[in-house]
Amino acid sequence: MLDPQDLVEVYETSDLTPGERPVLVHALRGFVDAGSAGSLAVSTLLAELESEPVARFDADQLVDYRDRRPRMTFRTDRFDAVAMPEILVHAVRDQAGRAFLVLSGPEPDLQWERFAAAVRLLAERFDVRMAVGLHGVPWAAPHTRPVGLTPHASDRSLIAGRPRWIGEVEVPGHVGALLEQRLGQAGVPAVGFTAHVPHYLSQADFPPAATALLEALAETAELDLPSGRLAEAGSAVLVEVDRQVAGDEDTRTAVSAMERAYDAALAGRALEGPGLSTPSLPDDEMPDGEELAADLENYLRGLDASGDERDRPWPGEVVDGTAAGTQDGSPAAPADGADGTSGGEAPGDDDGGDGGDGPGGTTR
Repeated sequence: MLDPQDLVEVYETSDLTPGERPVLVHALRGFVDAGSAGSLAVSTLLAELESEPVARFDADQLVDYRDRRPRMTFRTDRFDAVAMPEILVHAVRDQAGRAFLVLSGPEPDLQWERFAAAVRLLAERFDVRMAVGLHGVPWAAPHTRPVGLTPHASDRSLIAGRPRWIGEVEVPGHVGALLEQRLGQAGVPAVGFTAHVPHYLSQADFPPAATALLEALAETAELDLPSGRLAEAGSAVLVEVDRQVAGDEDTRTAVSAMERAYDAALAGRALEGPGLSTPSLPDDEMPDGEELAADLENYLRGLDASGDERDRPWPGEVVDGTAAGTQDGSPAAPADGADGTSGGEAPGDDDGGDGGDGPGGTTR
């Protein structure tokens, strides 16, 4: 491995003082950002709270530009501008003045282990007390129900009392999961929350998922975070989705089917369709039954490992029985014959031992 210290530039800052022990929040755009859940969460933090950049990663070493080409602006007779990707760490103050760090930007395509090692060095330098990852995956849940979260952590005690949605399953990895694992192995308590985004809205911005992530972050890291504007945006999105669903009989039928399956799962009753499970706690916290329907595990194992924009279906393309959302962010009606309960997926490791979580998000 090349020296990880050469991968990141650290800026002089007066915003962090010795002994503060900030939390490191990471949300990298890419494979597990369905509904832009993590991206919306961190953009809200950076927009509404006092912050300053404290470190910058060398994106030239980490991003495959031919695979994810930077956007360029051409004006009449010249290339006028280019938006090159940035992977930054910001020092942020919450509403009570407590410091924390935010790592954001595109998920690296290359040098994952070196990147994780560089993040670990930053965690040591800033005396990070905990790392928290924010993610989103498509899930067979209706938009009319509260957003669920799958918790995962390097130490089960960090997520005690939170329901688990899946047992053991092998899935394509992502950098956020690797950070959670490597930081935990280095002695930094590492937690992650993955929001369950309705699969028919996973390609649109879905603020309710971001709000759920911020609430979980605030509770776990003991931070005072803003979420009012994000909650208002979420309410507006739900009103618009309700309007569109009401105008299409097939979509109404599919959403109603998901509502029945979702309510049955939460009530602990047997499921009639794939993609949902009864949330449960580990045996030593609260005994429970089956962790996940077999169809969901088969779906996860069948995912393509490449991720990102390359895996996003075009509008109208049928994925697992459900039509993809439209490019303008509006939900698409389920494909003919879909019962609205297919296509869910969940990350996680039931015992929290490695903190891994599953893929399924899309890049905005």
